[in-house]
Amino acid sequence: MRLPAVPRRLPPHLRLLYRRPQIYQSTCVGRLYSSSTNSEGNGDHKDSARSESSTNNSSSSPSFWNTKTSLIAAAATAGLGYGYATLSQPSQSQSSSLSQSQSAKEPQYGSIQDFEKAIAELRDKLGDDAISTEEDDLELHGYSEWSSVNADRLPVAIAYPQTTEDVSQVAKICHKYKMPMIPYSGGSSLEANFSAPHGGMTIDFAFMNRILELHEDDMDIVVQPSIQWMDLNEKIKDSGLFFPVDPGPSAMIGGMVGTNCSGTNAVRYGTMKDWVINLTVVLADGRVIKTRRRPRKTSAGYNLTGLFVGSEGTLGIVTEATLKLAVTPEKTRVGVVAFPTMRDAASTAMQLIRKGIPVQCMEILDDVQMDVINRAGGTGRPWKVLPTLFFKFSGTNVGVSDSISLTTELAKGNNASSFEFAQNEREGNDLWSARKQALWSMLALRKEGSDVWSTDVAVPISRLPDIIDISSKEIASLGLFASILGHIGDGNFHSSIMFDKNDPTELARVEKVVHDMVDRAIEMEGSCTGEHGVGLGKKGSLKKELGLDTINVMRSVKTSLDPHWLLNPGKIFDFDNES
Repeated sequence: MRLPAVPRRLPPHLRLLYRRPQIYQSTCVGRLYSSSTNSEGNGDHKDSARSESSTNNSSSSPSFWNTKTSLIAAAATAGLGYGYATLSQPSQSQSSSLSQSQSAKEPQYGSIQDFEKAIAELRDKLGDDAISTEEDDLELHGYSEWSSVNADRLPVAIAYPQTTEDVSQVAKICHKYKMPMIPYSGGSSLEANFSAPHGGMTIDFAFMNRILELHEDDMDIVVQPSIQWMDLNEKIKDSGLFFPVDPGPSAMIGGMVGTNCSGTNAVRYGTMKDWVINLTVVLADGRVIKTRRRPRKTSAGYNLTGLFVGSEGTLGIVTEATLKLAVTPEKTRVGVVAFPTMRDAASTAMQLIRKGIPVQCMEILDDVQMDVINRAGGTGRPWKVLPTLFFKFSGTNVGVSDSISLTTELAKGNNASSFEFAQNEREGNDLWSARKQALWSMLALRKEGSDVWSTDVAVPISRLPDIIDISSKEIASLGLFASILGHIGDGNFHSSIMFDKNDPTELARVEKVVHDMVDRAIEMEGSCTGEHGVGLGKKGSLKKELGLDTINVMRSVKTSLDPHWLLNPGKIFDFDNES
């Protein structure tokens, strides 16, 4: 059977934001948290800088960038294998598996010829349309307009599997030819989680987007990785159940598992790790495992499900996920509270959590972000341009009324200037949609030549007022269009800063403010990332947060499951145990 045609264009929700990358800019990885843009990623982030030597070039790729040169250029750089020139190496297909003594050496990937053989074999097994080497596809899967960092290489080819068995075939052949594999679902990550710094085969799950089983009585569901969480909830809405983890609107289950994402509902429902029952995973050599069976409770062996959640595709490729579902609340009300300062808003949030007042969602937006919402015009009404808390109360009618009363009293004690509620369900949905679209609304307001740096941190809730107060003042001192927003109910917040990417002085100032915020969160016993993941951008910060010994334990797990470092290499940490 002939497979569906490979998609050649961006999906609608990405189309307006996409621009072609500067492929040949040698240091285009840009805004790194560690200083080096090479494959080792060594050094302190304060020494990092983005070369501006090519920024005035046309945004389109050079004219000689065609399918053949895409393959050769991408494969040549991919084959370097952490600094080893593969053109002088024998074909990996003729080599035996690494011995135990060799396993400690840096990974060496296949040659151009090896990758050509892998592509040919996969086309033979899966069909011509299942593998793409088209220029547009390579660019789309190797560069993200949203990411705070990008790699300066592209994948060699894109695979479009339709089943777990297809993915297993891809893995077996890539393993045979030592070709890196990069899972790809929604493509909306912010730390280059799906980039291809060593080239290789990107595995796009565009055709694996179905609900496989719904068990209403057990309140769980089995899905493939490329179903959007919003689409999932729309399809099961008549069951009285819903999946409560709600990151950006375009996010898909595979990426949500990979980054252990959360969203606005986290204060009540937790993060992705709390809602995954089991996973079907294809390992680096093509073996297929299921991490556990379907009961919600088990003490049978290691928690392999938890091991793969948050691993960003570096340990295995998720092809199915069994997820818990929650009961749809009887009543939901959306409230908006404005405050004179960000500290007042953050203090209200901390006190509300400490008093145990039940809320489903609690989000903070500064005055800049409220202005963005007004300018975007999506809610049908203007809102005060002040630091604001968004609340979503849900439950029984009586419970919601009690929560609103207690929250109103608490907010007034922290200088709240107003407390407004959506007048009906539609207004509530529009208002909450405006919050969910906050980053994308800001991106839509960019001027030509500007870029947006978006990052997140998380701290213990008692430190929220301090870090938000300091960070908001430092961001304001830049004099740029910048905002703070986030899931304040679980200590996680985001900053988004718009800057002139062609101005190295402005870039350096933005870098310092962002790096200082990340370092400050770590000093407060917090985390460099609450939900975006580490990807390429925060490897240096992860080392600061956890220490080398902890990172080396992670490396040991990685090497055990993926001895050739074929699965999403270069993410979270590098092979070198000194990096």
